[in-house]
Order: sequence, then structure tokens, then C-alpha cells
Amino acid sequence: MIFIMGIIGALIGGVTNHLAIKMLFRPLQPIYFLGKRLPFTPGLIPRRRKDLAISLGRTVVDHLLTAEGIRKKLHEPAFVNEMELWAKSEAGKFLESEKTVSQVLEQFGITDVENKVKEKIETFIEEKYEELIGQARSKTLGETLPKELLEKIDSQIPQFSAYILKKGIDYFESDEGRNRLRTMIQDFLDNLGSLGSMVQMFISYDSLINMIHPELMKFLKHKGTENLLTQLIDNEWKKVKDWPVSKVEEKIGRENLIAFLKKNITDQLPYKKWLSASIKDLTAPFKDKIVETWIPKSVKMMVDFIDDRIEDMMEKLHVSEIVRKQVEAFPVERLEVIVLSISRREFKMITYLGALLGGLIGIVQGLIVFIIG
Repeated sequence: MIFIMGIIGALIGGVTNHLAIKMLFRPLQPIYFLGKRLPFTPGLIPRRRKDLAISLGRTVVDHLLTAEGIRKKLHEPAFVNEMELWAKSEAGKFLESEKTVSQVLEQFGITDVENKVKEKIETFIEEKYEELIGQARSKTLGETLPKELLEKIDSQIPQFSAYILKKGIDYFESDEGRNRLRTMIQDFLDNLGSLGSMVQMFISYDSLINMIHPELMKFLKHKGTENLLTQLIDNEWKKVKDWPVSKVEEKIGRENLIAFLKKNITDQLPYKKWLSASIKDLTAPFKDKIVETWIPKSVKMMVDFIDDRIEDMMEKLHVSEIVRKQVEAFPVERLEVIVLSISRREFKMITYLGALLGGLIGIVQGLIVFIIG
């Protein structure tokens, strides 16, 4: 009797513990009988899955994936070195790319880059033109131009006069100039009518040229002529300085000015060359500096940036919510397989322990019955 009661107690203890372990996960769905849900269905974990998900989410945020823990990880030398090596490796691959700048931009959905860059430059030029000229239209040219530029122009007027006279002398001393002088004399005499014809009867063209040409050269080389020209240019320049900027713009034409600026500035900018150049060729002069200097500094700046904002980032990420949703979406069957694969031996020991305790209790009960009986 004692032996049988020990066997029965062991079976009851072992089976009870085994069922208790199974009831952690099974059944997966509630079972109904005559419209009533049977107790202990579904299993503990399926039934309390939502509470478990919420609790795990809070546990992860409060004790596992904390801002302080992430901050310590960010500043670990090994982690920083690993990030630098990874960044240098990725940057090296990019800097060795044979793709052109246009092709790289097209990967980001930016097409027809050359025309878009040109349009942006021209729009910028037009906006800046309106910004600068719009403020100056009511002012005079003398008030608008820099004082240093005005002084430089004033000081260059005598040299400009000398330059004009020098070019005039060189021209009239050339064969082309002498021929031009001949044509001018001929036109002058033709306009005199009969008087011109009478002069030509007494004096030939060559004689007239030989008489006028030296006098013309004396006039052009005379210091007084240079002073006179300088004075004339200076007087005209003073009048121009008093012009409103709007008048200058009107005389030249706004569209002509803008077109001139667009053409000359866009032609001077080598953006077409940059866009058609490969990343490798374009960055070759800076590759070592980028990899050895800029990358480590960028990594440090990124670490510091995350460090300063880690709390806000975690708050906006809603980590606890992510964990909750993941746990709720995780199949209980897979969770059961994972838990059992890790703790199968321990669960078996719990079952055996239940059988052992049940057996011992059965033996004790048998002894008590035997003694009482």
C-alpha cells in the first residue's frame, strides 16, 4: 500500500508540474463549453500577453535600454574606433567611385542637373541684381559707386586722355590713317561745291595732305591738346556721376545688364566641369584630409550630437511602444519553442522534482494510514 501510494503521489506530482508548465503557453485560445469559458484558458502567457508586452516595454526603457547606458556605449573608445573605421571604409568606397557628380545626384532623384544649376545661378544673379539696383535706383551714380573706385577713375582720366591721343597719333601716322585723312579732305572739298573744285585746280590732294598731316600731328602731340581732352573727359565724367542709377539702367537696358551678368558669371563658373567629373577625380586632392581628418571629426560631432539629444530621441522613438508592439505581434508558439529550447532541462527537473515530492508525500501518507490502521 505504501509503495502504491508513493507511485500514485509521484505520478500526480509529475503530471501536475508538467501540466502547470504546459499551461504557461497552452491552450493558445480560450475554450468554451456550453457558452462558458473554461477556467485557465487560454494559457497564462497568451492570456496576459498584453500586460506582459507593456511590462517588458517599461522594463526595457527603465532598466535595459536607458539613455545613460547608450551614452556610455557611445563614448567607449572601442565603439568610437569601430565607428571611425566603418565611416572611413564607406567614405573610401565613395571617394573611389567612378560615377560623376550628376550620376550621384540622379540616384537621389535629381535629374537634369546642369540646366537646374544654371537656372539656380541665373535666378540668384537676377535676385541679387534687383536687391542691389533696387536700393540704388533713386541715388546718383556717384553716391552708389565705392569711393575708392571713383577716386581711381578720377586719377586715371589723364592717362586715359594720353592713351586716346597716342592711339590717334599711331593711327594717322599709318598708311590707313593717311588714306583716311585723304578721304576726309576729299569729302570736305566736295561739299564746298565750286569753291572746292577751284581749290583742287591750284592744290593737289597730296600737297594738301602734306600740309595738313604735320599740323594734325603737332595738334595731337601738343600738351595743350592733352589738357583740353582731359578737361573735356573730366567734365563729362562729372555729369555722368550726377546721373541717377535708374538713368544709367535705362540707357543700357535692364534686360541687357542682366543678360550680360548671367552670361559672364555663368561662363566663369566651372559647374559643368564639376558635374561631369567623377567623384574620384573631384575629391582626389582632398581624399587624405577627408579620411584622416574630417571623418574622425564628423564621428565625434555625431557622437556629441546624439549624446546631447539622446533623451529626446528616445522619447520620440517611443521605445516602450516599439517593444510592446513587437511582443504583441510575436507568435506564442515561437515564444514557447524559444523558452523550451533554453529551459527544457530545467523544466524537466521541475517535473521530476514534482514527481519526487509527490512520491515522498504519497509514502508519508501511506505510513500515516498504516500506523493509524
